[in-house]
Amino acid sequence: MLKKLDFYIIGKFLGTFVFAITLIIFIVVIFDLSEKIDNFIDNQASFRDIILIYYVNFIPYFINLFLPLFTFITVVFFTSRMAFNTEIVAILSAGISFWRLLVPYLISAVMLSMVSIYLSNVVIPPANEKRLEFEYEFVRKPQTIGGRNIHMQIRPGIFIFLESYSERTSTGYRFTLEEINNGQLTYKLFADRIVYDNEQEHWTILNYNERRILDLEEQLSFGRETDTILPFTPYDFMQNLKDMETLNYRELNEFIANERLRGSEIVGFYEVEKHRRLAFPFSTLVLTVIGVALSSRKVRGGIGLHLGAGITLSFAFILFMQVTTTFATNGNLHPMLAVWIPNILFGILGAYLLKIAPK
Repeated sequence: MLKKLDFYIIGKFLGTFVFAITLIIFIVVIFDLSEKIDNFIDNQASFRDIILIYYVNFIPYFINLFLPLFTFITVVFFTSRMAFNTEIVAILSAGISFWRLLVPYLISAVMLSMVSIYLSNVVIPPANEKRLEFEYEFVRKPQTIGGRNIHMQIRPGIFIFLESYSERTSTGYRFTLEEINNGQLTYKLFADRIVYDNEQEHWTILNYNERRILDLEEQLSFGRETDTILPFTPYDFMQNLKDMETLNYRELNEFIANERLRGSEIVGFYEVEKHRRLAFPFSTLVLTVIGVALSSRKVRGGIGLHLGAGITLSFAFILFMQVTTTFATNGNLHPMLAVWIPNILFGILGAYLLKIAPK
């Protein structure tokens, strides 16, 4: 059963966290507004939309993004104050073990981890959809990837290749479409250019030739221009990576399955996002343990020394996560391993610090 001491620490933990995250949100919103105010004015965004659509949906995203970091800083700050005021010494002198002292910290960390999971998979995806739509209209246009040497399977047995694609003119160059049934090529279309009509939602094929193969017979046809519907759109190979932030966990799994079927080269980015939504909340527990172990002892440098060491470790954790995810998206490291390596290594560090902390 929880005791008064547990509620005392949980109250300090959550109260300090809410105060710190609220304060930093106000600061970030002010700086962000000062940076984008020219875009808002030039594009005639209303004050009501700026507040209720953009910043209301921006706040959950920001909280979740920095939740482990501020949890760590929170733990270091109020625990070092308790140590400086000799509260930790009094608690341990009363017969409470150091491991029992960890219980309210872990309860608070689990609560914040559950909040992070809920935000990542329920609140943030629809909020990001509104936020990004507002950004694309009033701040900046979306940046897409996938403009050269596009080769993918758009449906089972149907493959396309584009030497390049211009998003500005909706034009693809050196286009090839192939249909393969039971390992045999049955149809091939080649065109110098294809142009997508966004209003009519069809393709115009220029300077093309078709090859149909049926058993031992082949049919060849040529043409200069024709309008047709093809089983893909530019969105299939011109994608904005920020769109994955608008997908919930189920939608993200379905999207990854479709991209893997197509042979997409960017599937690694989406797999990293999928595993990050579970690993990132878990890092709250890891950083909490490290924070308690670091700041529970009274030292000559006081709170400043604890905060300095804590901030250094937290930024080292974030930097290490960025490095490993880069290896996953641009190298051969498995996305799941890339996302969990920082938790594993810092978890080992936390276990070591806990082992020597009671001494």
